[in-house]
Amino acid sequence: MKPWRTPRWLATSVRNKLLAMALLPLLVAFPLLVLALAIWSNQAYDRLLITKVRSDLAVAQGYFDQVLIEVGSGTLGVADSRALADALRGQGEGAASTLGEHLKAERERLNLDFLLLYDAQGRVIARGVQGAAVDDGAPLDTLTGRLAREQPAPRDRAKAGLHILPGPALRSLAPHLADRLEIPLVATRNAAPSDRRTEDRAMVALATQPVLDGQGRTLAWLSGGLLLNQNLDFIDHINRIVYPPGALPFDSQGTATLFLEDVRITTNVRLFQDRRAIGTRVSKAVRDTVLGEGRTWLDLAFVVNDWYVSAYEPLSDAQGRRIGMLYVGFTEAPFRLMRYAMLALIGLIFGGVMAASAWFSLRWARSIFEPVQQMNLTMQRVEQGDSDARVGTLRARDELGALAGHLDELLDVIDDKTAALQRWADELDRKVAERTQELQTSNASLQLAQEQLVKSEKLAAIGQLTASIAHEINNPIAVMQGNLDLMRDTLGPRADGVRGELALLDQQIERMRIIVTQLLQYARPTEYAGYVDALDLNRTVDDCLVLVGHLLARTGIAIQRESRATQRVGVNRQELQQVIINLLINAIQAMPDGGVLRLQTRDTDGGAELQVIDSGSGLSAATQDRLFRPFFTTKNDGNGLGLWISQGLVERYGGQIAAANRSDGTTGAVFTVRLFTEPQAPQAGSTNDGRPGAQ
Repeated sequence: MKPWRTPRWLATSVRNKLLAMALLPLLVAFPLLVLALAIWSNQAYDRLLITKVRSDLAVAQGYFDQVLIEVGSGTLGVADSRALADALRGQGEGAASTLGEHLKAERERLNLDFLLLYDAQGRVIARGVQGAAVDDGAPLDTLTGRLAREQPAPRDRAKAGLHILPGPALRSLAPHLADRLEIPLVATRNAAPSDRRTEDRAMVALATQPVLDGQGRTLAWLSGGLLLNQNLDFIDHINRIVYPPGALPFDSQGTATLFLEDVRITTNVRLFQDRRAIGTRVSKAVRDTVLGEGRTWLDLAFVVNDWYVSAYEPLSDAQGRRIGMLYVGFTEAPFRLMRYAMLALIGLIFGGVMAASAWFSLRWARSIFEPVQQMNLTMQRVEQGDSDARVGTLRARDELGALAGHLDELLDVIDDKTAALQRWADELDRKVAERTQELQTSNASLQLAQEQLVKSEKLAAIGQLTASIAHEINNPIAVMQGNLDLMRDTLGPRADGVRGELALLDQQIERMRIIVTQLLQYARPTEYAGYVDALDLNRTVDDCLVLVGHLLARTGIAIQRESRATQRVGVNRQELQQVIINLLINAIQAMPDGGVLRLQTRDTDGGAELQVIDSGSGLSAATQDRLFRPFFTTKNDGNGLGLWISQGLVERYGGQIAAANRSDGTTGAVFTVRLFTEPQAPQAGSTNDGRPGAQ
C-alpha cells in the first residue's frame, strides 16, 4: 500500500496550508451536513406524506362504510316499519299505487337511487320511482332474483353490500338510472392492455331486507340501493370531508376516486379543464398490487396527468371478491418544491456562515503568509526572466522580514551570471528547435512523395490493364447489343413471346457496360464522375436485397434488419448499389451452408453508416492485411477486384470502408461503410491498396 502523499498545491504553498487549516473543517463539514440533511429530509418527507395519505384514506374509508351503513339501516328501517306492513295489507285497485307512493317518499327521505318491493316469489310489486310501471308479476332475471332472496347474516343486516350488476340487471331494477351507465373507456398510459371500449356494468351499494309478518314469515323483500357510477355528489362529498378548504398547504389539490375494477367510474380528478377523468384506468402496477394481491397502495403514482401522493384501498363485494378500489390522494409537486426551497435556504445560510468564517481566517493568516507569498512571487518573476524582480521592504520585522532582505542581496549577486547563462540556454534551445522542425518537415515530405509515387505507378499499371480489358469487352458488347436490336426488328410482333427475355439481356448488357466504365474510372477517374444524389441508405439496402434475392433463397440465409439511419448520404446511386451488392455477395459466399446476415444502419457525425455482418468463418490476419488490395481473392472463381473497386468508390466521396471480425464472441466478419451527407474530399494518405492508410 502506497503511503499518502501531500497534494502538490498544498505542499508548495504556505498560504494554501494556512487556508486549508482554516477552511478544511468548513469545506468538509458543510457538504456532509448538507448531504445528511438532504437524506434525512427526503426520508422524513416521504414518511410524512405517506402518513398523511394513510390517514386521509382512513377518513375516506370511514365515510364510505358510513354510507353503506346508512343504505343498509335505512332499508332495514323501511322493511321493519309498520307503514310498509299496512301498505302491503291494503286491498283494492289503489294498493300498488299506495305502495309506490310510500316507497317513493321513503327513497327520497333516505337519498337512495332506488327502492323496490318484491313478493315472496321475487316478482316486483312496487317501485319507489315517479312514473315507473310495475312489472305485474313478471319474474326477475336470475341475478336480480338471487340478490332479492339473499338473507344477510344478522350482524350485517344494517350495512349494505357492494355488488357489480350487468347493465340489463340495473335497468330492470331502476330504469331511470340507465343514463349513468355506458362509460366510454379512455386510453390511459401504463394501464393494463384491454380490448374493451366501454364499461356498462354498475357498482351499487345494495341492501335486501325481508318484510316479515307478526309470526316471522316473509311477506315480501325490500331492496334499496345507491348507484355509484358517475355519482358526482357522492365522490365530491368524500373529497370535501377528506380535504376541506385549507387542509392541504402550498396549494396542493386533493382528489378522491371510486374504481370499478381498474376503471374510474366516479372521480373529481380532471382530465382537462372541467372534464372529469371518468373512464380512465389505473396503471397496471397499482392494479396488480391492489386488485391482484389485495394490498393497500401507499406511494407516489402518476394519476391521469400529474404525480400524486396516492392511497388505493381494495373494495370487496358480499362474497369477498375484490371488485374495485377507493382512492384518495393529493398533488406532490407543491410539497417537493417547498422541500427544495427549504434546502436552498439552508444552503444559503451555511454558505454565508462559511464565507464569513473564511474572511476572518484570511485576515488573521495574512500577517504570516504575506511575506512568504511576496518572496515566492519574486522568485517566480526571476524564473520567468525578470532579473530586476526584488522583494523590497516589508512591514514584517520578524525572521521572515530578515529572510526577505537576504534574498534580495543574493539575487543581486547572481543576477549577472544567471542572466548570461539564461541567454546562452535560450539561444541553444532555439537552434535545436529550428533544426528539429526542418528534419520533421523533410521526412514528412519524403514519405508523402513515396506514397504518391507508389500510388501513381499502381494506377498507371492498372489503368493500362483496365483500358485494354475495356476495349476488348466493349467490342463484343456492341455486337451483342446490335444483334439483339436486329432480332427485335426482324421478328417484329413475333418477338412479343420473348420480350421479357430480350429486356433481361438488354439489362445485363447495360450492366456489363457499366462495369467496364467503372473499371476505367480508376485509370482515368476525372473522366468518369457519376451524378451525386441524396440517397436514403435504408431504401438503397432494400433495393439491393431484391437484386440478390435469388442467391439468398438458394442458401436459406436469414436476414436481420436494424434500420436506424435517418440522414441521407451524398453518393451516386449506381455506385452505392455496386458497393452494397458486392458486400452482400461476399457475405452470402462466406455462408454456403446458411446462417444469419445482419444489416445495420445508423446515423453518424455528418452522415450515416452501413454494417454488413455475416456468421461465416471470419477473416484471418493474413486476409485482413491484403483484403483491399487489387487481384487478391480467396475464391477460385474471383478476380480480386470487388473490394478494391468498392473501396475506391467509397473513398471518392470522402467515405471509408473497413473490415474486421465480429467482437461479440461469435464467428463472422463485419464490413462497415461510412458515408457523409455531402461528398467530402478524399482523406489525405488514402492509397486504395487495402493497407491501414486506406481506411
